[in-house]
Amino acid sequence: MKIKKVRKIAAEILGVGESKIHIDPNNIEKVKEAMTREDVENLINEKIITKIKMPFQSRARARELARKKKIGRRKNKGSRKGTGQTRAGKKKRWISIVRSQRKILKKLAEEAKEKGIYSKVYKMIKGGFFKGKKQLEKYIREYSREIEEVKENQKESKTKGDDNNKKKIK
Repeated sequence: MKIKKVRKIAAEILGVGESKIHIDPNNIEKVKEAMTREDVENLINEKIITKIKMPFQSRARARELARKKKIGRRKNKGSRKGTGQTRAGKKKRWISIVRSQRKILKKLAEEAKEKGIYSKVYKMIKGGFFKGKKQLEKYIREYSREIEEVKENQKESKTKGDDNNKKKIK
């Protein structure tokens, strides 16, 4: 068989291009005697036909860096490229903000006396009303204060109404 044909078959077997096949010049007679694909495979096993290894850039240093980054190293300000938004991602930020706010709301719901406030504030958190935890806490304090004032006013108006009724009866 012609050497060109052997080179083509060897390239198919090894899964590389024809230019990446090396045939040992000392054993060209053996290569010419090869008649079938099996013969070419045998020549490959005997290392008469080999694949040329191209010089490549080592990944060892890259793997080492990746390992360190996975642990949490090399993330200080000098190593950062891109804004905080690009590094964190909008969805991850949103999730962390909402989860922290809901955690606070859950604590306050256990302590709080009013039940109506929980569902209202939960929906506000879902709608993105609050920027952070402090704003949420401030809102809840003011809202509960308003509710207390309204209740006190209602009690006062009831007692005044009772006094007026007594006067009318006499």
